[in-house]
Amino acid sequence: MSDSISRAPDQGLPDVDVWIFDLDNTLYPSSCDLFEQVRRRIGGFIAERFALDMEDASALQRRYFLKYGTTLRGLMTVDGVSPEEFLDYVHDIDVTPVPPSPELNETLEALDGRKLIFTNASTAHAERVMERLGVARHFEAIVDIAASDYLPKPDRRAYDRMIAAHDINPETAVMVEDMAVNLVPAHAMGMTTVWVRTEHDWTGPKPGETHVDREIDDLAGWLRTIVDARDGASG
Repeated sequence: MSDSISRAPDQGLPDVDVWIFDLDNTLYPSSCDLFEQVRRRIGGFIAERFALDMEDASALQRRYFLKYGTTLRGLMTVDGVSPEEFLDYVHDIDVTPVPPSPELNETLEALDGRKLIFTNASTAHAERVMERLGVARHFEAIVDIAASDYLPKPDRRAYDRMIAAHDINPETAVMVEDMAVNLVPAHAMGMTTVWVRTEHDWTGPKPGETHVDREIDDLAGWLRTIVDARDGASG
């Protein structure tokens, strides 16, 4: 599948009204590894809140993640933790490993259609990353975890809320993600789904799964081929 996609990235792509992008490890390379900073901050938050050592804090962090989908959801459900307090703490990280991307900025400028960010992170974190990349002006909205009522992707209810709030027709929408599992609801709703490969095998589709329409390695490069193909067709 990936070879045919790389040779003909615009093949079969519908007329697109809305582009929906994940944020972390999608707009920038996964090699920046901001999530490792976030993971450590989550452990630190738990250790501080419950007076645990880091080993026990990490165990609780993982247990909540596996049971509730996100550690935050577990902390909210079981312990009554304020989501705002948690998100402010864990996203207090250094975003300078993300390099500015003039190529992505220029490509988004040339790409027709509305553009949204759909992230399990906070708006404040998304804004910092987008400003670092130099692409913030291209997005009409950030659909963050609070806008999803703290229901994380891939919970279908988060997608339904986004579609309703922003008047999106899934049949003419493209969703781009580094976590293939988060594309399952999007595909079921009729969106064209694009998975950005990462350095981690576990982020990809499982053998036999068919909910990923395209696999790409470089977001800006892939979008540029679409812009160039459509410019050529119109010319």
